[in-house]
Amino acid sequence: MALTRRIEALATEAGFFPLVLSTDGQSDLEDRAIRTLKSLNVAGAIIAPLGVESHRQTLAEYGQSVPLVYVDSPLDDTSAFVGTDNAQSFRLIVDYLCRSGEPPSYLGMPDVNTNARTRENAYLDAMAQFGMTPHVLPVPKVRTWDFERFGFEETMRLAGSPSGLPTKTILCANDRIAFGAIAAAYKLGLKVGHGGNANLRIAGHDDHPLSRYACPPITTVAQNVSEIGGRAVNMLLVMLGEADSDRENFSATGRFLLSGDLMLRESA
Repeated sequence: MALTRRIEALATEAGFFPLVLSTDGQSDLEDRAIRTLKSLNVAGAIIAPLGVESHRQTLAEYGQSVPLVYVDSPLDDTSAFVGTDNAQSFRLIVDYLCRSGEPPSYLGMPDVNTNARTRENAYLDAMAQFGMTPHVLPVPKVRTWDFERFGFEETMRLAGSPSGLPTKTILCANDRIAFGAIAAAYKLGLKVGHGGNANLRIAGHDDHPLSRYACPPITTVAQNVSEIGGRAVNMLLVMLGEADSDRENFSATGRFLLSGDLMLRESA
């Protein structure tokens, strides 16, 4: 929502009337949204696609007639995209977790978009850079946007198994999974946080608006939502001929990857 508000404000300031369509993680609603955009003859669109369930061919064909910029996750390797540099952000938080306690195991996300793969690879690369043995926790290959439930059920299963967790630190693919992991730890009687009296450290990624109000507040990496929104709008304006490409530093590949910032809180 913070990204949506930022984009709406900048589009309005640029003289456009922004229209927000939500798919709520549902493929049929994404199809309806695409048809709605076509019927309204919009100037251009900024899209957060569903990922593996997206209407790739439909969006690719639509992008030939209307400028499209993707955020959150790219549609493919050639689409115009603005998002977080996962390699940088995971290197940042893995470095902190390794220096401040046991190296982290990785609790991935359902394979719903390219973030699932790029973030796991970013974790593996970061652990290799720091000379640490990676531990990717085994989770089922499911496609669900109910990340909180996924994090809860998988942490309950893994932490409650006879073998337990390989380390006392869990790095979650995103904060919503961390919410579920923290709830599972509570149910299992495990104390999450710093210090000798804590049983488990849990960290996330994205800096969800509610992360600072979790119990305990979640250590995470903040995406630069304001800059992502600004870059996405600027990129679209350049594609529409409404802004100067040199002034906006519009790259030849049509991609901007922005650095994340470490947010240190009580969970890890």
